[in-house]
Amino acid sequence: MTDPLPYYNKRLLLLFLGSIIGIQLTFAQSKKEYIRAVAQKGDGIFILLGRYQLDKNQCALRKFCKLNALSETSGLKLGKAYKLPVYKYYYNQKSIRSTTGIKDWQQAKQIERYNDLMVELGLKASDFRRGTRELWLPYHMKYCAKDVSDFVPANKTYPIFGKENANIAVKDDQLAGAVYYIVAGHGGPDPGAMAKYKGKYLCEDEYAYDISLRLARNLIEHGAIVYMIIRDKNDGIRKEEYLVPDMDERCWPEEIIPVSQKPRLQQRSNIINKLYDQNKKKGIEYQRMIEIHVDSRIKSMRIDLFFYHYPGSKIGQALASKLHNTMKKKYAVNRKSGEYHGTVIPRDLHMLREVKPIPVFIEVGNIQNPNDQKRILYASNRQALADWLEEGLLKDY
Repeated sequence: MTDPLPYYNKRLLLLFLGSIIGIQLTFAQSKKEYIRAVAQKGDGIFILLGRYQLDKNQCALRKFCKLNALSETSGLKLGKAYKLPVYKYYYNQKSIRSTTGIKDWQQAKQIERYNDLMVELGLKASDFRRGTRELWLPYHMKYCAKDVSDFVPANKTYPIFGKENANIAVKDDQLAGAVYYIVAGHGGPDPGAMAKYKGKYLCEDEYAYDISLRLARNLIEHGAIVYMIIRDKNDGIRKEEYLVPDMDERCWPEEIIPVSQKPRLQQRSNIINKLYDQNKKKGIEYQRMIEIHVDSRIKSMRIDLFFYHYPGSKIGQALASKLHNTMKKKYAVNRKSGEYHGTVIPRDLHMLREVKPIPVFIEVGNIQNPNDQKRILYASNRQALADWLEEGLLKDY
């Protein structure tokens, strides 16, 4: 059968259609098409904006009111579609910066994270990288963008790391604008898992705390704001294999840690959420919680680092997966066999469910197993764990 449309005509047709699509996309962007949202029962301006993570920004509020000819005290009509201060772009499959005309890399990453969050919340139909390639650009992220260098900590001395490690020279601003809440598992009246080593007790909270301190210091070196939620003013980063246990840890800033588990966890999630809201009001979008533990299994069982995320959280799963993939690569280089058996698992834990920052929960090994004990006993290994986790977090940001 003869092809009714010769090859060169097909090519002309495809080129013509491509040009039409290009013109349509350019036109859609040049006329600044806005995302629209329908007011639901009980919606006010702040509730509607809050659904799209825009309620904490005055710039977004002012733009919303201007777009819809409203005042900040106006009510919304049930069922009416309102323009949101969010532009609709069509991703050019090259970069967010070239698509939107933004030069700053960190602004582009902020826009990327916003789009991923909208997909996770079910407010956006698909990932901008595929399908219709629809990319959302919140007005305030382009026209009222915060200078993330303003969030680089001014204080360069942190006594909590101990005398030898208290002074920190910031290497770069790779993590400027990022906030981390680091939680070392257990602490205070709760030592966590325990095991015997040369006749002495190893306590989970001491080793989780030392790794947490090392990670916190690494992140600050890249310009991040870091909160050590569990704190011990006496310990600092320690070089010893055997870390002497104590019970004087406090919860940020200096709260006595409760004995009972439920109030102990509630204390931590409450302070993290309070700090999260304070930082959100300052315009900080990227906030993560990292919780570090040492697991306890039967003595013969060796386990590799594994990660929990909250069930159904795509962003939490993505964070855990980036850390997991980094560990896998490091083990391939640093372990003779090259094998790595760590996992990423969803789990409904209080510290994954009740905190506002995107959380990840990390188990670094089995405190009962002699080989896993080496992972936490040697200071060089504890530092390696912190370095590798830092590398994974840099990839996430």
